[in-house]
Amino acid sequence: MTKPIFEKLALIGSGLIGSSIAHAARAQGVVRTIVATARSEKTRQRVKELGFADEVAADNIAAVKDADLVIVCIPVGQSGAVAQEIGPHLKAGAIVSDVGSVKGSVLRDMAPFLPKNVHFVPAHPVAGTENSGPDSGFAELFVNRWCILTPPADADAAAVERLALFWRTLGAKVESMSAEHHDLVLAITSHVPHLIAYTIVGTADELGEVTQSEVLQFSAGGFRDFTRIAASDPTMWRDVFLANREAVLEMLGRFNEDLSALTRAMRSGDGDVLFEHFTRTRAIRRGIVQIGQDSAAPDFGRTHPTLTEAKKD
Repeated sequence: MTKPIFEKLALIGSGLIGSSIAHAARAQGVVRTIVATARSEKTRQRVKELGFADEVAADNIAAVKDADLVIVCIPVGQSGAVAQEIGPHLKAGAIVSDVGSVKGSVLRDMAPFLPKNVHFVPAHPVAGTENSGPDSGFAELFVNRWCILTPPADADAAAVERLALFWRTLGAKVESMSAEHHDLVLAITSHVPHLIAYTIVGTADELGEVTQSEVLQFSAGGFRDFTRIAASDPTMWRDVFLANREAVLEMLGRFNEDLSALTRAMRSGDGDVLFEHFTRTRAIRRGIVQIGQDSAAPDFGRTHPTLTEAKKD
């Protein structure tokens, strides 16, 4: 069992990420006490039933009392209001962090409401599934995944390292960068792909020439993977696109230029352009596999049913 890094961890929000942090922190023994909360009484009751927290607080103010690590695990659009709520009740010297996939807006919205005697170190564990809610969490979610820290320029170095150690102990690889750079990187690696997935699945749903049953029945691997991405939490992703709209719009502009070039190649029958583009992008996939960010197993590691031997007459 690892020596505790923090005495009391307060989790504001108990969805996929919050519950996974609780499971992992408990498994690794990095905190002595875990207090969690959620907006609805129904969800708080479910957290009690699941038992991944030592205490389920009735509200956010009660949750942060005496906590030396507070992690806000809610959609980024709500982070400012929560910071305003808990700010006056935070313990001196506490580290306050979050898990949002947009960092510039989190810094802008939360920092004004946090007292000077706490350490604010925003973070983004780049991990997740298409599922949400307290039942979806599991301890291994962060293993070999990146957690990006975006501390303000004047952040206390010891506090940043302490939070980094916390995430490394949960299995994550930790990197630090500015909030602005984070938002640009994530716009192309995460946010635009999600927007494209939502669009393609929506387009399929609106096709008049193809019935919905055919879309479901004949979904090939590509469309099937898009539907997995498009099944992500709509509240979270609405807030992400609004909070990071400048970077997303910039990346969408570049994407549209590339899409236009491929469109012209198809119209003119220019197979060389298509082949060169597909060859270059294929190398990106190989690089992701080589650094351990995904499985090299066929069909993305999916299991397949066993072929039943044909009955003989």
